[in-house]
Order: sequence, then structure tokens, then C-alpha cells
Amino acid sequence: MSTFTRAASDAATVTRRNLIKIRRVPDLLVFTTLQPIMFVLLFAYVFGGAIGTQGTGVDYKEFLIAGIFAQTVVFGSTFTGYSIAEDLQKGFIDRFRTLPMSPSAMLFGRTLSDVFNNVISLVVMGLSGLVVGWRIRGSALDALGGALVLLVFAYAISWVMALVGLLVRTPEVVNNASFIVIFPMTFIANTFVNPETLPGPLRTFAYWNPVSSVTQAARELFGNTNPDFPPPDVWSLQHPVLYSLIWSALVLAVFVPLAVRQYQRTTSR
Repeated sequence: MSTFTRAASDAATVTRRNLIKIRRVPDLLVFTTLQPIMFVLLFAYVFGGAIGTQGTGVDYKEFLIAGIFAQTVVFGSTFTGYSIAEDLQKGFIDRFRTLPMSPSAMLFGRTLSDVFNNVISLVVMGLSGLVVGWRIRGSALDALGGALVLLVFAYAISWVMALVGLLVRTPEVVNNASFIVIFPMTFIANTFVNPETLPGPLRTFAYWNPVSSVTQAARELFGNTNPDFPPPDVWSLQHPVLYSLIWSALVLAVFVPLAVRQYQRTTSR
């Protein structure tokens, strides 16, 4: 068996282990899906009337859902770091170290299983969005493309969180450290408001924030935009799919090797 085949087989085994854990501890999945439902209802019914269309040309509920999608999958990536830190704390990583398995299998298995979590979150959010009035105006193929852009970006951010989980090694610290970065990243964007309403420096940050491009890509592919109200004349938002994929590729190229190297250092102690 080749090294690649063995690594892929080991990663698949770890992925299955993580999915079995979700089945046996369903509370993890319940609380993961409750948060996006809460955000959908909160912004749609509490803030929606006050925010309005803000020059977007579409109903706020249709403007909102893609932002909720983007925010949720990015926040969901913190589960990767939390789970790795928890495995380190409980000694599961030491068990993996004693097994004849690929050093990278644990990380790939963890991040791949979290893609499954994000798929469930997207389905739950989509159903919640349909209840409050959101609709997919584009084709089914385009909608699938929008979901794939969200999942690819979330997978890339999962590797950032994997590195964080290996460095801090305490689940509570992972949550706190991730929140400090992810919270402003998902709110200083076009997730919930039109970025043109933001003050100068924040507007510029929102224009080039990859979360904005992921959100814009999802809106366009779901058909939740109005041709009479084009996005700002900024390359990142004029080509949101390409910009999002470039960011995803760069993040993976940097953080996959860093996370694997840190895992090897951690398990060699």
C-alpha cells in the first residue's frame, strides 16, 4: 500500500470515528444548529425592520441568509480547534501516537468530519430561511455552487483553527482566542449590512474581507441580488467566487503544513 493510500485510509478512519462521536453525543450537533436558527430569527424579525434594504435592492431576509450562512460556517470551524484541544487534554492524541497511522491522518480526519457538521448546519439554516421568507432565485446548480464555496472556505478556516487547537491545547482558550478574531471578521463585512454604510477604514476592510466575498458569492449564486444594485466597484466583490477560492487556496497552502508540523512537534514530546 502506498504512503498516500495509507494516509487516506487512516484519515477516513479518523473521520468515521468523529462522526460516530456525533451520533453518540447528539448534544454537540443540537447546539451547533441552534445558534444559526437563533441568528436567523433575531436578525430577520428583530433587526430586519430597522436595517431595511439599505440600497441592496432585495428584501432584507434574502440579503441576510447568505450572511448567516457565511458567519455560521466560519464560527463552525472553531469546533475543529476545540475538538483537537479536547483530544489533547484527554489523552486521545497519545493513543493515536502509539498506533501505526499517518501523522497527518488525525488532522485530515478532524477537518473532513467538520465539513459534515457544516453541511448539516447549512441544511438547517436553509430550512429556517425558507420559513422566514428566503428563497433561492437561481438555478439548483448555481445554489449547489454557492454551498460549495461556503464549504470550501469553511474547510480552509478549519485548518487555521486546527493550528490554534494544537498551540493552546485547552478547549476553553480555543473558544476565547477564536472569538476575538472571528467575531469582528464576520461582522465587519457585508454579512448583515451593506458595507457602503460603514465608515471609511471599516468599509475598506469589509470590501477586502474574504468573508464579504464568500457572502457575496453565495448571494449571487442563490439569486439573492438585484442587477439594478450592483456590488461596490471593488475587484474582490466584483469577482467574489474567484476571490473566495484564492483565499481558500492560500489559507490551505499556509496552514496545512503548519498544522501538520505542529502536530508532529506536539506528539513527539
